[in-house]
Amino acid sequence: MPAVVLVGAQWGDEGKGKATDLLGSRVDYCVRYQGGNNAGHTVVIGEKKFALHLLPSGILTPEVTPVIGNGVVIDVGVLFEEIDGLEAQGIDTSNLLISANAHLITPLHVTLDKVTERFLGNSKIGTTGRGIGPAYADKISRLGIRVQDLFDEKILRAKIEGSLLSKNQILVKVFNRRAVTVDEIFDDLMQYSERLRPYVADTSLLLNKALDENKVVLLEGGQGTLLDVDHGTYPFVTSSNPTAGGACAGSGIGPTKITGVVGILKAYTTRVGSGPFPTELLDDDGEKLRTIGGERGVTTGRARRCGWFDAPIARYATRINGLTDIFLTKLDVLTGWDKIPVCVAYDIDGTRSEELPTTQTEFHHATPIYENLPGWKEDISGAKTIEDLPANARAYVKFLEDVSGAPISAIGVGQDRDATISINDLLRK
Repeated sequence: MPAVVLVGAQWGDEGKGKATDLLGSRVDYCVRYQGGNNAGHTVVIGEKKFALHLLPSGILTPEVTPVIGNGVVIDVGVLFEEIDGLEAQGIDTSNLLISANAHLITPLHVTLDKVTERFLGNSKIGTTGRGIGPAYADKISRLGIRVQDLFDEKILRAKIEGSLLSKNQILVKVFNRRAVTVDEIFDDLMQYSERLRPYVADTSLLLNKALDENKVVLLEGGQGTLLDVDHGTYPFVTSSNPTAGGACAGSGIGPTKITGVVGILKAYTTRVGSGPFPTELLDDDGEKLRTIGGERGVTTGRARRCGWFDAPIARYATRINGLTDIFLTKLDVLTGWDKIPVCVAYDIDGTRSEELPTTQTEFHHATPIYENLPGWKEDISGAKTIEDLPANARAYVKFLEDVSGAPISAIGVGQDRDATISINDLLRK
């Protein structure tokens, strides 16, 4: 049965939560495979709006088993805040599973993240300040603390001591901050150990058994392709691999079991944080997109930078992720424009390029080359089929499909759970 990967195909915030939620009870397992509480999904069900940060979107569907995979970094305090918030709204979270191999974010990581950004000044990356980067750095340096370490106090204390040897030197001598004690970190983590224990499992084993038993597994990434630490606009990226390749490493499912990769593309483009953004609009159109689209980060509340659709980015995401389908979101936001520009290529120092530039310098210098498409005035929020869309909206969708290189299989036409046009089955084998 299908193991399908769901990835953001721009800079994140494309509406992945809506896409995951759309599949609903057809999915048996929904797995978050990377990132931390620096990502966010918004799902609207009726009159209720749910903002998810660490928890997979499948947590909102009772029939689905939500899983936090080994590739995620977890702030346990934030995790339980999110769980408690959902429980208060009547959502049962008792079937959540968490990988014993997932790494933990400690208060030390959060402190280092914030002071480093301040220290960098104008050169800052634009992180969320939630400790994600430092936690991943410890993981790669083999100094990380994993979920399973909370159940062995001797190992936990030893790992904290090892991490603080160098970190306190940096805090005190570079940032002029006080040193952190072992007991501070130890006590903060241990307060959650017994509450966390019932959720912890060998999630890789369970997911592979589920696939052998013909269950459907959906693998959900945070952020987006252009924020991937290897394939994004480095260094203005996240600290993990949200691209489809990261789904295997972050879940423990082998690549031969992946049957489809769905890329989420917004009908325009947004970005949060620093870094290049060729189609960014600093005019009334940009503000109009921001206002109509409600473009503020789910996790940070920061206003998103807004711009027109960028076809070179879409083609890049199709190639890097091996997209089999595209879910186009927020088409309704574009209602009302007389014409809608689409970036089809870049001008880089007088040379036309239809692909992403090789170097960071070239990308910073890229100027969008636009093709204007006719807009539409009709309200499309009630559309149920592609035929329900006005002719110009259908032409816009077809144009984006042609320039992106993968079929558009679903279209979001509003915030509500059912405001979606389904064209192709996203779970087909």
